[in-house]
Amino acid sequence: MRGLLLFAGLVAAISGFSQETMTLDACEAAFLKNNLSLLAQQYNISQADADIAQAKIWDLPQASFQTNLYNPEAHKAFDLSKANSLSVQQLLYLGGKKKYEVAYARSNRELALLEFDQLLAELKARLYEAYYALHYEEKKLIDINTQLTYMTDLLDAFKVQTVKGNTSLKEQVRLQSMVVQLNNDKIGIVNAILQQQQLLKTFTGSQENIIHTAITDEEDSILLARRPVISLDTIKQQALAHNAAYRYSLKNIEANKVNVNWQRSQNVPDLTLGGEWDQLGGAFKNEVNLTVGIPIPLWKRNKGNVTKAQYQVKESQASSDMKKLDLETSVELAYQTWQNQYEQYAAVKAEDLQNLQAVHAGMMANFRKGNVTLVDFTDFMDSYRQTILQMYEMKKQLMIAAQELNRLTQSKIF
Repeated sequence: MRGLLLFAGLVAAISGFSQETMTLDACEAAFLKNNLSLLAQQYNISQADADIAQAKIWDLPQASFQTNLYNPEAHKAFDLSKANSLSVQQLLYLGGKKKYEVAYARSNRELALLEFDQLLAELKARLYEAYYALHYEEKKLIDINTQLTYMTDLLDAFKVQTVKGNTSLKEQVRLQSMVVQLNNDKIGIVNAILQQQQLLKTFTGSQENIIHTAITDEEDSILLARRPVISLDTIKQQALAHNAAYRYSLKNIEANKVNVNWQRSQNVPDLTLGGEWDQLGGAFKNEVNLTVGIPIPLWKRNKGNVTKAQYQVKESQASSDMKKLDLETSVELAYQTWQNQYEQYAAVKAEDLQNLQAVHAGMMANFRKGNVTLVDFTDFMDSYRQTILQMYEMKKQLMIAAQELNRLTQSKIF
């Protein structure tokens, strides 16, 4: 607890910002509510909805009115008593043009939804990685601060004894080197902590530095001991079924096939249907006529766009095949990476860590009693420092590897 308070005070002093303690669930809730990238992506879905509404709209009817500008017989301008006519026409789409246009707009909306799902999965995985990375960087800082406090006090004592001639300058310099190394480690760790806090602030939209809710050693052990309950082949199938980027590539093929049908429908002539009233200009007074118009299909006016759309289908199919291969190999690599990290973690037994701590306590006690030389003591302390840092780094990388599998499969593998 003392170490956590020391860490909190240190980071607050460096960053100059207030802090907020949040659980992982609280971070995720804030992320879903406030993340600006997600909010921006949601607007793309709204735009796709608008495109669907637009695709359903037909062309407006065309109305025209004709009247006299000048009557040469009566020498009268705007003689509205005789030469008037009115026509109304409506364009009717044939060949399923509207149906395919609406279907294509709906396909684009589904693509926008998949883009949102992929962005959500990517950012959520990075949120989890930042949270766990922050946890283990904090653990490193607590240990380094403990070692640094002890070694700094020891160095101060040696400086006094060096002045009195009881210890050599060489011994003082050796301790000074240890303190410098610990300070360098501390700076690197604090910078890493601030970086993870900035990521969490960005993901959650928080205005304050985020301090994670303390994870107990027992909870930590449970998290690190998790293993997939399904085989690698099943994990690959999970990825193919749920990964939004791959599903996007499949949906893109469907969308492009709809576009082919839409472009083909453009070759079907449209019908213009209307009615016309003519006061005196027709065969009869107040003549009412039916008008029908259709282009003469002498050639396929949309042949180039049809060919282009067909090639887009082939391109999207090849891209999807490549995406499938890339996803499967990425899952295999992520699984192997996790397995390597897990085996490294599992190889370190609880008694090994207990022995390390016991030897550490013994070395410190024996050094105070003068039973251990300064050279042996500093060599051990340097080795202890590296081992502790490597242990926390190993745990951090194991958690990151697990989150990478969750990200690729977009399933709860861990």
